[in-house]
Amino acid sequence: MLQNLLNKRRLAALPRTVIEAPAVQVLCHATEYKERLLSLIATARQRIIITALYLQADEAGEQILRALYVAKQQNPALQVIVYVDFHRARRGLIGQAGGRTNADFYRAIAAEYPEQIQIFGVPVKKRELFGVLHLKGFVFDDTLFYSGASLNNIYLAEQQRYRADRYLQIDNKALADAFAAGHQQVLGDVEVVQSLLADEQQIAQAYKATHRSWLKQARLSRYPLAHQGQGGALTASLLMGMGRLNNQLNQSILALLAMAERDVLIYTPYFNPPPILAKALRKCLKRGVKVTIVVGDKTANDFYIPPGQKFSRIGGLPYLYETILRKFVKSNQNFIDDGLLNIRLWRHADNSYHLKGLSVDGRRHLFTGHNFNPRAFALDFENGILVDDELGQLQAQLQVEQTQIFANTKKVDHFTEIEMVRDYPEQVRKLLGKIKGVGVALVVKRLI
Repeated sequence: MLQNLLNKRRLAALPRTVIEAPAVQVLCHATEYKERLLSLIATARQRIIITALYLQADEAGEQILRALYVAKQQNPALQVIVYVDFHRARRGLIGQAGGRTNADFYRAIAAEYPEQIQIFGVPVKKRELFGVLHLKGFVFDDTLFYSGASLNNIYLAEQQRYRADRYLQIDNKALADAFAAGHQQVLGDVEVVQSLLADEQQIAQAYKATHRSWLKQARLSRYPLAHQGQGGALTASLLMGMGRLNNQLNQSILALLAMAERDVLIYTPYFNPPPILAKALRKCLKRGVKVTIVVGDKTANDFYIPPGQKFSRIGGLPYLYETILRKFVKSNQNFIDDGLLNIRLWRHADNSYHLKGLSVDGRRHLFTGHNFNPRAFALDFENGILVDDELGQLQAQLQVEQTQIFANTKKVDHFTEIEMVRDYPEQVRKLLGKIKGVGVALVVKRLI
């Protein structure tokens, strides 16, 4: 009873702003994501603020970057800022040593234009392994466009294949202002957040001297959104969090689950719930709340390597996630049998799955880049938008989105439908065997 009261107060205390239902659009496909991004870039007049894990040096990434530069050339007064993860920008793709980095790509494109935009690298931790910039979202004048997707060929469906994600547009000045101010507040520290257009030698070590104090500030940061919510209104809250302690986003996720009365819908690409989340889900099931989890099939994972292609250790991740999923399904088989737990595996041709989010009782909807895994709960810098739709004004749009997502899913009725380790390719079995040792598996699971 006391815990329920605390959760109600926690959610009620979140700053929120009233939004109008006609000002909200839920897009459903990567092709729409790309078209909308390019349209919003072309029509922006005052500001463009891009925040993503990465803007890749490939065809789609170049289209986006050049569109930003063209907008700046046509309107020199336009503010254009791009924030990406510092470490990701300064290395090549996993498994590809050497070669051109994203930072090299940014500098090469910048050299072609007289009017410059700003591109910053955010070093959330001193090593990428221990945390990255996982804040997402774009501001175009008074429009907030949010997705868990980054900017490259597959996220933008540039070359036939696509990576499915979620896409939310809200036209609201107060929300866009608070989002932009929040990112400026925490990412505007030029002693730590480095310009990726600077010479490589200048930026390599520059952030380390003041990084610790910045990290402390970042963990305490919140979006400066003025509270103006009211009963029955459609409202949105901006959430931010990093680390295990006093993490506003994590606390809100757990509060939402604790307050669920009828049903919970979770989208996650990497099934590896930390104990605190697994416990919260089990509590939902025990009190009769229907829980639906939509997760990518291992073949729809970013790191899946099809048979016949050269195998690398990173290709073992989809199989490791699947072993965790199988164990979870097996331990909760009774809830599946009772119709309370619904596990759906997403797979569509050779495309991949990157959806994240949480809906509770058809009323509260969290759009986020949070993966509901140990990294998101403890290491990465995360954010999200919590929409409270008490009157169901967005129900029709969200139902269209859900229907399109579910169309590519298969329901799991029994844990035996999920492959076991003995069914995996030999290279995968050997790799999983190596990390099965005492303590090793635990460490690995905390980092993925």
